Amino acid sequence: MNLRPKTTLLALVCFALLGAAGLVELQLPQAAAGGRPAGADDATQAEIARAMSAGPDDIARSARIVDTDSNGKPVVLRDGSNGFTCMPGNRDVIGEPAMCVDAASLQWFADAKAHKLRPTNTVPGITYMLAGATQRSDSDPNDTTSPAIHVGPHWMIMWPFDPKTTGLPTTHRDRGAYIMWAGSPYAHLHVMGRP
Repeated sequence: MNLRPKTTLLALVCFALLGAAGLVELQLPQAAAGGRPAGADDATQAEIARAMSAGPDDIARSARIVDTDSNGKPVVLRDGSNGFTCMPGNRDVIGEPAMCVDAASLQWFADAKAHKLRPTNTVPGITYMLAGATQRSDSDPNDTTSPAIHVGPHWMIMWPFDPKTTGLPTTHRDRGAYIMWAGSPYAHLHVMGRP
């Protein structure tokens, strides 16, 4: 069991967004030549593999990989070239799955973690969680007490979806698609399985 300290996804998202927007110059340790991070060990390689397991191979292969170090600081384990960021998450924390996200999804998650009234991404975001996930609720984005729900491989479109206009269901299912957190500004489309 990996018990090293992790920051919340918010810290990763904020650093990634600020850096991507050019608002801060991120002074993060970078990957060494040849793709292997400086001082990498087997645990680091396992985190890279876990982060990559969240996305389709063709996306994960060229995505930026971001994790946190033992002090909770964001660390770029590998630079990317396709606009996606993959993170290993923390398998010991409910709601911190491995994921691969585009810039619009980074904004969506930052807004959700900051409890903004609604997400501010201006285009739909794509999030992959192909290694599966755990979550607390399909109906309440702020639930912190319900037992864990285990979710198989899935991907999401981070954009407002309304069950009345789409006809899509709002309850958890193991196959097909449904709207998670329906009725909230953070409603989004869950698509079970691999794209």
